[in-house]
Amino acid sequence: METTIKNVVFDIGNVVVRWSPEDIISMTFGKTCPKDGLIEKVFHSDIWLDLNKGLMTEQETKLRYQKELGLSQQDCERLFHYIKHSLIPVYNTEALIKRVKKAGYRVYALTDNVHEIVDYLKETYQFWPLFEGAIVSADLGLLKPQPAIYDALLTQFSLNANETVFIDDMPHNVAGAKAMGIEAIQFEDAGQCEMALNKLGLEF
Repeated sequence: METTIKNVVFDIGNVVVRWSPEDIISMTFGKTCPKDGLIEKVFHSDIWLDLNKGLMTEQETKLRYQKELGLSQQDCERLFHYIKHSLIPVYNTEALIKRVKKAGYRVYALTDNVHEIVDYLKETYQFWPLFEGAIVSADLGLLKPQPAIYDALLTQFSLNANETVFIDDMPHNVAGAKAMGIEAIQFEDAGQCEMALNKLGLEF
């Protein structure tokens, strides 16, 4: 199968590195702590969304958690410690990125992410320089699946939608890319992703 795909775009959380709010909450507050309410309050709140949009710093976010959720300073320090240190590499994704890149496809990142977390990933792991460019929500004040964030990807790097495939673990983000004319794959693991890319005609 021939392909027109020239550009492969990777999400970061649960594609390149693990992202598990449930485990973060368990490690921060203890396994016996009721998780569902805290996951909602910490990671689905306007506070976290504002951090992801780049409207606040990590330190400002900690202060808002203390003021609005009643968390202690120690809770917040422990929370962000585990947020960062739980971001372990997803098995075989970096190897997949390297193989795709070596085969001549251009690789990019598109991620809802926080400035301080991106800095941590760059300092801790070796995969970020593999990307020819990255769109980070905190730089734009936009979040997936807003159409404007996909448009920013195409515009900033002069990509054609019909030559681009986006890989994300969340179905609504996959749907958001497809609505912009971008091919998209819902990521389960590196092996499944490789087979999906092969079905689109990519050879690597």
